[in-house]
Amino acid sequence: MTNENYRCGFVAVVGRPNVGKSTLINRIMGQKVSIVTAKPQTTRHRILAVHTEPDRQIIFVDTPGLHRQAGKAMNKLMNKAAVNALADADLVLFLTEAGRWTDEDADVLQRIVSCKAPVIAIINKVDKIHPKERLLEELAKMAARHEFAEVLPVSAHKGSNVDVVTSLIPRYLPESPPLFPAEMRTDRSPEFHAAELIREKLTVLLRQEVPYGLTVQIERYERDEGGLAINAIIWVERSSQKGIVVGKQGNILKKVGKAARLELVEQLHESVHLELWVKVKENWADSEKDLLSLGYESP
Repeated sequence: MTNENYRCGFVAVVGRPNVGKSTLINRIMGQKVSIVTAKPQTTRHRILAVHTEPDRQIIFVDTPGLHRQAGKAMNKLMNKAAVNALADADLVLFLTEAGRWTDEDADVLQRIVSCKAPVIAIINKVDKIHPKERLLEELAKMAARHEFAEVLPVSAHKGSNVDVVTSLIPRYLPESPPLFPAEMRTDRSPEFHAAELIREKLTVLLRQEVPYGLTVQIERYERDEGGLAINAIIWVERSSQKGIVVGKQGNILKKVGKAARLELVEQLHESVHLELWVKVKENWADSEKDLLSLGYESP
């Protein structure tokens, strides 16, 4: 990587919750760097995804969705993580959903207006727009909201037009040597990924309110002659949630463990032994001390 015109920089991917930020990054990376569910606020942490090519290194910053209701300490940390990513970015990708503009979208745009970095507006989920002539209206509406560097339609889920996004990004990055090794894909550890994968399966299986009151902590992550052994604690905020997470005769916990283990086996190409426990830590999501002890970063 001795190219004199090599470009490298940080690209903050921001938007309201559940607009497709992690899906877009995973699609560009060609692997799951961040977990994805249909429920808002699945992403809780700032996660770097490092995309390296012979002439560029794009460091995507996957951020929690910026949201209005930030009452609990965890929600405040999530909002701060997203705001800090904006402050440090060389380029901002502002994601919205085709055919839907909300007050939360407007809030995010308001934060972006004061950002010094150029902003590319990405209208996601365009596969849902019918007839296709409506897409031109969507692009025109977005262009009128701010002086964006580009306005691009994509479907992160289907991959359409995503290659256009990645081809345009380098022109907005500074000339710089790579900041990370070429083989590096993310700044997060395998233990972090395992914990997030378990939380993803819980979020998919549990009813709406419960996933927001739980987090996952890895206690053991070791390899021996039998393969990879992982012990994880699922922390909930209230005793009533514990029974819901375990399920009748342990059926929910068994389903979560099986789904997470199978995906880990597929990703790591090795045998995985996974054990899960559910424990109560009262109101952990509203305690900064508990959040830090559980791996949440203080911006």
